[in-house]
Amino acid sequence: MKEILEILENNPKIKPEEISTMTGMTQAAVASKIKEMEKKGIIRKYKTVIDWEKAGEEYVYAIIEVKVALRDRKGYDSIAERVAKFPEVRSVRLISGDHDLSLTVRGTSMKEVAFFVAEKIAPLEQVQGTVTHFVLRTYKEDGEILFEKERSERLAVSP
Repeated sequence: MKEILEILENNPKIKPEEISTMTGMTQAAVASKIKEMEKKGIIRKYKTVIDWEKAGEEYVYAIIEVKVALRDRKGYDSIAERVAKFPEVRSVRLISGDHDLSLTVRGTSMKEVAFFVAEKIAPLEQVQGTVTHFVLRTYKEDGEILFEKERSERLAVSP
């Protein structure tokens, strides 16, 4: 099962026939395992990594650190569930350190992200404080390198 998951994680478009060849399992067994893992929620989504900058679309990403005040024994899960429902929020993680939650947020401008934090996140009852870090450039996303080495434009010198 782990082998199939690792193959799919690296290439979600790969066909069961190819996985069968790579693993030595029958094609039917591979297809059955994949279907079972989808049904159990082990495979949650097939994803495409997009370089939006190259596509000509400008998005602003920010990492928002959130300090949470725990009340009424609800724990971190209740605030994380609430925050995760906002469409601007791409990910929510419980973290160690000075803050409790780390959010990855996407907007069309720094101002839009700032207003989102000020109007939707900061006012939440359990939120004690936030710190916003704007992402200036992404070099690697989900294991995919998003930049190419620059080629030298210099001409070769010959004697």
